[in-house]
Amino acid sequence: MRLLFWTATWVFALDQATKYIVVQWLDLLRRQEIEVFPPFLVLRMAWNRGVNFGIGAGLDMRWVLIVVALVISAAVVVWLWRSGSTKWGYIAGGVLVGGALGNVLDRLIYGAVADFLNMSCCGFTNPYAFNVADVAIFVGAIGLAILPERQKKKPSAK
Repeated sequence: MRLLFWTATWVFALDQATKYIVVQWLDLLRRQEIEVFPPFLVLRMAWNRGVNFGIGAGLDMRWVLIVVALVISAAVVVWLWRSGSTKWGYIAGGVLVGGALGNVLDRLIYGAVADFLNMSCCGFTNPYAFNVADVAIFVGAIGLAILPERQKKKPSAK
């Protein structure tokens, strides 16, 4: 379980550090857009008040989304604790929880999630922005879905 908590801590710290560097230090709030490697990587400021792709952004869902993220994070921790997961399962859970808590902190402080990564390719212009926490939530969820669970020991026949 320590591995889950350490992974969550580092993912949370990475998410918050990148948000601070990009939004505050690089002044993306004022500049609104910074071309890093266009069109593949552009930093574009967006405040997401809803869920994925801004769904529900017009509704005041701040507190509902905070509670949902905290409940899901707690459920993942309890599930992994009870199942006695593998090392990679704990890492995947930590990645998911760290990302979820990073977005929770944004909602608590700003009322919305700070998104800034925008990637486009091959003639497709992506209208959406995301952040490190969003990537972590996605990667952690996929990891939990595809990684094998620890095999339970079968009682020996004596």
